[in-house]
Amino acid sequence: MLISVTVIIFFLLLLNEIWWRRRKVHNEFSRKFIHLTVGCFVAAWPFILSWRQIQLLSLAFVIVILISKHFKIFQAIHSVQRPTWGEIFFAVSVGLITLLTHNKWIYAAAALQMGLADGLAAIVGSRYGWQRYKIFSSTKSIVGSLTFFITSVIILLAYNHFSHNHLSLTFIALASLSAALLENISIVGVDNLSVPLVISLLLIHH
Repeated sequence: MLISVTVIIFFLLLLNEIWWRRRKVHNEFSRKFIHLTVGCFVAAWPFILSWRQIQLLSLAFVIVILISKHFKIFQAIHSVQRPTWGEIFFAVSVGLITLLTHNKWIYAAAALQMGLADGLAAIVGSRYGWQRYKIFSSTKSIVGSLTFFITSVIILLAYNHFSHNHLSLTFIALASLSAALLENISIVGVDNLSVPLVISLLLIHH
């Protein structure tokens, strides 16, 4: 199963690279396509892999991304003009969450915040976000931030249902708002690390 997961990840990276090189997709959309697809795939890992295997994959992908960044192998995921280490933080958080919890549902919820909520926010925001604002060096949109918040709420409602926990609507709203605020104020892609870790800690200590 570990080999199959690795093959799927590299297939997605390769497919995205070919798509980008043929100029069929915008740089930011290309990055977020990988962010979204891989993030959702990662959320399922605890149900098909051991925690040790997830940690090894996380370490392996950090190394691969560093090599790719240096030699410009997968240019699609490094093509954004602003300085960012988001893809590194993404890979690090995959393994770091396993050091905080071995609860599969908490892991899945945290990974989906990183992949699904953030990915959809960027895609929707870039397409429909006419009202934009700047925080530090990042340009955000009201539509994008609202998309993140709503998606985050849906993820936590799903977590509530499948894990049979009893999160209050107030907790879900505040946790989602915290995640959305972190995504807004984070620089150089550090939200890929801070958002899933904060959500994990909130769910662990609830």
